[in-house]
Amino acid sequence: MVERITDKLGRPIRDLRLSVTDRCNFRCDYCMPKEIFGDDFVFLPKEALLTFEELARVSRIYADLGVKKIRITGGEPLLRRNLYQLIKQLNRIEGIEDIGLTTNGLLLKKHGQDLYDAGLRRINISLDAIEDEVFQFINNKNIKASTILEQIEYAISIGFHVKVNVVIQKGVNDHQIIPMIKYFKGKAIEIRFIEFMDVGNDNDWDLSKVVTKDEMLDMIEQHFDIEPLEPKYFGEVAKYYCHKDKGAKFGLITSVSQSFCSTCTRARLSSDGKFYGCLFASDEGYDIKALLRSGADDDEIKQQLTTLWTIRDNRYSDERATQTSHHNKINMNYIGG
Repeated sequence: MVERITDKLGRPIRDLRLSVTDRCNFRCDYCMPKEIFGDDFVFLPKEALLTFEELARVSRIYADLGVKKIRITGGEPLLRRNLYQLIKQLNRIEGIEDIGLTTNGLLLKKHGQDLYDAGLRRINISLDAIEDEVFQFINNKNIKASTILEQIEYAISIGFHVKVNVVIQKGVNDHQIIPMIKYFKGKAIEIRFIEFMDVGNDNDWDLSKVVTKDEMLDMIEQHFDIEPLEPKYFGEVAKYYCHKDKGAKFGLITSVSQSFCSTCTRARLSSDGKFYGCLFASDEGYDIKALLRSGADDDEIKQQLTTLWTIRDNRYSDERATQTSHHNKINMNYIGG
């Protein structure tokens, strides 16, 4: 029996984000700048991470509270050994209608077939430029855009539904918007442009570096004949548009200029098993891992998860202007995007 719970602002719980590792093989400045996450950076030890069995158990309980969609995040989730085993377990949970994974795509040829065979069907691939030199500058690991494009082609060839995510920074990759739309329009792959967010404390964010949705849309309309699309469901974060000639669509995620806090339905578990009600959370998070390993039964865990959601009142993006200068936030590699 599924319980219908809402938070203090009347938002239901529908989505669960599971961060399976805090490690990544890229060093993008907006997430894990190399000056901070250097070769000597100490990541979480294996025993600090939730096991696949623990992740599946929490997911089953969340399904009883109304969660329909699960997204696997990181860090880079494909660095978590044998991740396909988790996908198998999540696919057995009654009530879960959709499982997705967000990845930089570099290891898809290595792990993609196992993930597909385990039941994964949807992947979001982060690709912040289509020109090699620009992409290498962003990822700080000398990885070419063409390498990720090959991985995308491979993922599609084995049956994955692929979306491409692009974080846009003014003066860094805003000139990539038009060529990326042209490229992915021709392949009927959905691409989504994301306003540069002030996630974590290390990415040197300020509003002057943000290219807003309206600014992006103005650029795009100078090159393409497009029309807006209606949202498909409550809580959809992207504003979608389609090309009138081909029907291919793209999205703009207004994480800064037009807050979507009022429709946020996401619960998050960090890579070491702490609950967060917001991507921009500033507290330490509730330690679900400690509860799981204390011997608590499912009813006790369910009651705690219910309480955590019903007291939730996060709406950071609504309040960004007054908070961002002093708001100490959790890093993205730890909590997931």
